[in-house]
Amino acid sequence: MPDEATPPPDPRHGPSRGPSRRSLGRAAVAVAATPVLAGTWQALTATAASAAETDGAAADGAQGRAWTGTWAAAETTAPASDTTAFADQTLRQVVHTSAGGRALRIRLTNRYGTEPLVVGEVRVARSVPGDGTAVVPGTDRAVRFGGRTSVTLAPGTRRWSDPVSLDVPTAADLAVSVYLPQATPADTVHRSAFQRNYVAAGNVAAKPAVEPVRSVTSWYFLAGIAVTGAAPGSDAGAGTGSRQAIVAFGDSITDGSATTVGANRRWPDVLARRLRDEAGRPGTGVLNAGIGGNRLLRDPNPPPGSNAERYAPFFGEAGIRRFARDVLDQPAARHVVVLLGINDLGHPGRDAPRDEEVTAADLINGHRSLIRQAHARGLRIHGATVLPVEGDDLGFYTPEREEVRQTVNDWIRTAGEYDGTVDFDAATRDPAHPSRLLAAYDSGDGLHPNDAGMEAMAASIPLRLFT
Repeated sequence: MPDEATPPPDPRHGPSRGPSRRSLGRAAVAVAATPVLAGTWQALTATAASAAETDGAAADGAQGRAWTGTWAAAETTAPASDTTAFADQTLRQVVHTSAGGRALRIRLTNRYGTEPLVVGEVRVARSVPGDGTAVVPGTDRAVRFGGRTSVTLAPGTRRWSDPVSLDVPTAADLAVSVYLPQATPADTVHRSAFQRNYVAAGNVAAKPAVEPVRSVTSWYFLAGIAVTGAAPGSDAGAGTGSRQAIVAFGDSITDGSATTVGANRRWPDVLARRLRDEAGRPGTGVLNAGIGGNRLLRDPNPPPGSNAERYAPFFGEAGIRRFARDVLDQPAARHVVVLLGINDLGHPGRDAPRDEEVTAADLINGHRSLIRQAHARGLRIHGATVLPVEGDDLGFYTPEREEVRQTVNDWIRTAGEYDGTVDFDAATRDPAHPSRLLAAYDSGDGLHPNDAGMEAMAASIPLRLFT
């Protein structure tokens, strides 16, 4: 079968996605390049919150239960040139839990669709360990929406399913099978999943294993999973504040770029493992809201006629715009760790116009907008220092940008405006050359940490921040 299971190139390398796709009115949901300006964060927050409110029933409090996010993916639109579509096909998509429970709900999304998303059937099961399509016998469950096995999502909306009774262990793989009966453009996607998923012909959602026509390393139309109840085999009261979620909010480094496909070695995955093993908190969810290429201050803005037009939409809306939807709207979110800024520094002149160069003051204002948004909703927010990039393959580094990075990192460490600090810069830099990644942590491009680098990042996070 055709196999796309090797890690997709980071979108900033400019992958070609094929010929121009048919016009689907995607401009109706396109977002403009938006810089952060003093006094504008309130309006941006309101815009993002308005989009989040189309989600339907909130995950918290359904049927009197307390729900906690166990997995999430931040959605983006796709480039106009992307021809990916599905018709009379089943997507079997694998996700990795961070917190366990006795029941779950699934959040579908049509956030960037311009037509209704028609879903014929959804099923969920525990995935057989390893990298395949098989599910654990006896764990397959039908997923309903308002009591129905089919559901249609209007453009721009997301929707939680009804509760599904299923024992969900911590650190387990779930297979979510979504049947799409009619022609469905892949307008809402998380491009770089670093997880092998499968496309099969017909409605095979209930099959214990499927014969895929191809494999992919993206997630489509899937935004989150929440759980309730104690994880199987755990003490319901184990750990202080065990029923809460931590959101990792960032770019490709948070998303897991360059990590091993299917191994769940992103730094948020390793943090979840530390919380279970070192802090005895199996009920704490760690939700990955990273998007490759994401900027803090601006939406994608590829120069007209440039190759970046073929991949930049995968970068997602600016962090200051998507924060309400991707962080504040997560079930039981109590903490957020922010790692953003390197793409604001690196994109101008390459994937964005040269005049979008940023100053330290620009980035600090952006961070302050996130702090205000988090505090207005009662979340504790922790700032992570930006990793070094001298010698990178993408041309991000200049001495002037390094000065900005150092100034912003000093502010994150010393200003006291964040509730806590995570020093990823100190954890990953070369002591002999602090503006470069340590060679042992470098994936090979001078920008993205490898699996060992992700371990070092997670190990540097003080767990006391999350009490």
